[in-house]
Order: sequence, then C-alpha cells, then structure tokens
Amino acid sequence: MLHIHALVKTLPGSPPRSLFDGLSLQVEAGECIAIVGESGAGKSTLLNCIAGLDAAEGGSIAVGGLELRGLDDDGLTRLRRTRFGFVFQAFHVLPHLSVLQNVALPLWLLGIADAQADERAQAMLERVGLGGRGADAPQMLSGGELQRVAIARALVHRPAVVLADEPTGNLDPERAADILGLLLEQVRDGGAAGILVTHSRAAARRADRVLELSRGRLVDAGLPA
Repeated sequence: MLHIHALVKTLPGSPPRSLFDGLSLQVEAGECIAIVGESGAGKSTLLNCIAGLDAAEGGSIAVGGLELRGLDDDGLTRLRRTRFGFVFQAFHVLPHLSVLQNVALPLWLLGIADAQADERAQAMLERVGLGGRGADAPQMLSGGELQRVAIARALVHRPAVVLADEPTGNLDPERAADILGLLLEQVRDGGAAGILVTHSRAAARRADRVLELSRGRLVDAGLPA
C-alpha cells in the first residue's frame, strides 16, 4: 500500500544537513508502523514527504502503486484528499463547524453530496462512540472526544494511508491508551497503511512493527510490538 525506496532529504544550512540517506519502508494494507526517534531526527518531516508536502531530493514514494514523483501541485492535492488521512496531536477540529460537519468535511472536498456525506459521517461517529454528539459544537467535547472526532474525520473517506503525528500527546495515559487502540483498530479494519509517529515507547509497542529513525534510516527499534 505504501512503498518508500532510497529516500534522500537534505535540510538547508551552512553546511546542509542530510536528514534521510537512502531511507526505505514498505507498509502493507491493514498494517500499522510506529516510528520513534530523538527530537530533530526527522520523523515529522518524513510524514510531510510521504504526503507530498515536502519534496525529497532523491528516491521514490508510491501509494497503491501511484508514485508521487512527477505529480504537480494539483495532483498532489487530489492525492492527499483522496488517499490520505491525517491525525495530529493538536486535533485541528474547526470550532465554527459542528462535530458532524467536521467529520463530513473531507467528503465535501471530494464533491460528495451533502446527504450522503452526512450519512457517512454519522456512521463514522457511531464507530468511534460519538453517535449522539454530531450536532454539538467542538467546544462542548473533552480532549479525548475531540481526538475521536479527528480520527473519524481522518478515516471517513476510506484513505489508503493514515499518518498520525503524536496523536495522543495531549491526553492523559488512560485516554491516550483508549484513543490509540481506537485508531489502530480503525486502520486495520479499513485496510489502510498506518504510520504512527510517537515519543511514547508504550504507545509504539501497540503497533505491528516499531522502527527507529536514526542517522537517516529506519532500523528495528528493538521493541516487541
């Protein structure tokens, strides 16, 4: 589902710093990979490269057989809308939209009719345990509930790849464990390729594989999943 081969990324500076040097990764449908590593190792930059937000100087990235290299800005935007789901630490739930509208937003961007978008968004809210909160404003929800909304929004359009950047960093340990379990369950059930970036070794162990970003490459972190 996701194939990265020999990725090269250099950060500007004097002198320039090599961030990735021949980084490769393959993630199957229904599999979730956890990536750990020191701050500044490039974990978030790797997610940006996978999503086509940052350009790499070398190597290739393919989603479902479609290579990002060669796509123009419009093509990358369409790819992100159709094939990617994003979950962030800060939720990024829009306060002026209802919970249901926040979840339906990716479907609206794809041109899906309002009635069908609302139906699919409601079904997704049911799956994350918020079926009765669709009409509420985000301000009425707790942090854990807002992260459930973010997960529902990331998955409602059935993405091929789910990128999660520290999705439980703002939650207490009990809520974090619950949210992480929900995210992994939905990624696996939906047949997506999931990548979880986290500083939490406990969270990483719940993924199918744990890799460490070190010296520009991904290596086995030595943590049993």
